[in-house]
Amino acid sequence: MTKRIDQEQEVFPSHSAIPLIGVDTGGTFTDLVMVRGDELRTWKLPSTPADPSRAVLEGVRRLVGDAPAFVFHGSTVATNALLEGKGACVALVVTEGFRDLLLIGRQNRPDLYALHPRRTEPLVPGERVVEARERVLPNGEVAVPLLAEQIAKIVTAVSKTGASSVAVCLLHSYAMPEHESALTEALEREGLEVSASSRILVEFREFERASTTVVNASVSPIMGQYLERLQSALPGSTLRIMQSNGGAIRPRTAAKEAVRTILSGPAGGMVGAFAAARRAGFDRIITFDMGGTSTDVGLCAGEIPFTAEAVVAGWPVKVPMIDIHTVGAGGGSIARLDEGGALRVGPQSAGADPGPACYGRGEEATVTDANLCLGRLLPESFLGGRMPLFPERAQAAVERLARGARLPVEKMAEGIVEVAEETMAAALRVVSIARGHDPRDFTLLPFGGAGGLHACSLAETLGMRRILIPVGPGLLSAFGLVVADTVRDYSLSVLIPGETGEKALKELFYPLEERARQEMKDEGALEDDIELVFSLDLRYRGQSFEVNVPFSKDFRNAFHRRHEALYGYCDEGREIEIVTVRLRSRVPGHSPAFGGEPRRGELTRLRDSQVRIDAELVHCPIYLRETLPLQAQFEGPALIVEESATHLVRPGWRAKMTRQGCVVLER
Repeated sequence: MTKRIDQEQEVFPSHSAIPLIGVDTGGTFTDLVMVRGDELRTWKLPSTPADPSRAVLEGVRRLVGDAPAFVFHGSTVATNALLEGKGACVALVVTEGFRDLLLIGRQNRPDLYALHPRRTEPLVPGERVVEARERVLPNGEVAVPLLAEQIAKIVTAVSKTGASSVAVCLLHSYAMPEHESALTEALEREGLEVSASSRILVEFREFERASTTVVNASVSPIMGQYLERLQSALPGSTLRIMQSNGGAIRPRTAAKEAVRTILSGPAGGMVGAFAAARRAGFDRIITFDMGGTSTDVGLCAGEIPFTAEAVVAGWPVKVPMIDIHTVGAGGGSIARLDEGGALRVGPQSAGADPGPACYGRGEEATVTDANLCLGRLLPESFLGGRMPLFPERAQAAVERLARGARLPVEKMAEGIVEVAEETMAAALRVVSIARGHDPRDFTLLPFGGAGGLHACSLAETLGMRRILIPVGPGLLSAFGLVVADTVRDYSLSVLIPGETGEKALKELFYPLEERARQEMKDEGALEDDIELVFSLDLRYRGQSFEVNVPFSKDFRNAFHRRHEALYGYCDEGREIEIVTVRLRSRVPGHSPAFGGEPRRGELTRLRDSQVRIDAELVHCPIYLRETLPLQAQFEGPALIVEESATHLVRPGWRAKMTRQGCVVLER
């Protein structure tokens, strides 16, 4: 890692008086929120896909000039490098006899009924896999030692592959990491970047551990280069990078463990949404983050949900992350007719370059163009009037598609919106109905620049009766970055009987706790600020998967109850196995108020307009969000316009302004 990142300021955000800036880089827009004491400023500008740092730097300078700041960044760099296959050239070192570990995988068939299934190509081809003559048993015993001459042969073999980054994943290294440590030291002396599984994922299941480690080796060099450029362009400022688990870390850590930032941006959105919901008095929400490229949804039943079973670009990434489901439906999703003449929307997106047709450069019809044709977007109010829209270009793009389908333009525009909404509704069902939750028991919280245009339709589809529109919904992900905690997760697979005593379990946690406290201090935290949360992954002996419960004296009963809640049964007479011990270290972040109490006065409308809803042109009053007075109430149809978003209140919905500045819609 570069000296620039190594020499960043040793200051923790909560101990600093300088401005705090959250920066969320999306596929279409880059959003910024600045907090300095009671001062709150925001900015939104088009992203720069060729070099995301350009938009980040422009936005930061717009808010604070050249003054120092704490910059919390949600980045898509690691995600894009993996999805686009533009990661570093990686070599993989495995135990002798396991060279086909990535190729064999779990032999699962994602497309069960495909007559000609396509295998995902390994991230590391066979010619860059190097075998090490060594063997460690599951209990940590060394069956075949790793000798010095063997290490030298491995270093030579890796050098011949031409790889610049190396993943080391030896059998059962979670139980005895010394072999991986020796190889790592030798490879690093040759100038190679090394990702060791005993550092990235200290857990059993060789395929998932190898996959996660290889993904890290692939994206970490790219992330390191990006963060070096960004830090160098922000002299005097300090960076913090959002992880997929909703916690921020230093650039030096993010550059070495970039796999932990794969869902960096969406994680900030979930943190911001839950913070806004809690402040408004709601803690059972379904989040709906619709941006320009994709839509991210999640369900919070009193707390932010986490998982460690994600698959990205076809590869398991087994690190703790916020449980978010993503679909390729956003404002920039491109509409097209398939070979059979059916209308398809997404997952391809116009992104920021060229963008939807109405932005002035794109040619293809998108969801944003369709909404503009239907009168649901106001050209003069987009981004507070700072970014012009071109209705005639949107009309022409949708018309070209309509001619191919032999439909009127307005029918095609409605069809584009309906297809996109069905894709998003399916995603909402995945995180609710498919997991045993009734969406009618939750409040829908839409955010992102496009979420408010589709919230009412989606709520009606799922039978939901309440929608919470937070303050600054188009910038909520950036706000989530500012309020995020600093978090690190640690784990160790132990595979021991469930009867193991509390004292013995505490001894297993002790090395994780020591490491957690030291690394949090390295992040700049004070000892008294560090909070530790201990948990266990448990299963009935013979099962293939685990259930996580908090570590306490009553953890066995907690496991039975949790298992019953998840699967409908428990067996209190069956033997339990403790699979993995987990530790989360946390330092609470800031809790600034995003927006204040609304003004008092009379409800006034900006003007009236004609909007197409349910195949009819309806008379629709338009309200400015910032002029809505406290306790204001009105019924749909209506449009609520603000700088970062536009909201469609459908007929049958009533809007009410709350003291926290939120808008609550009820059927």
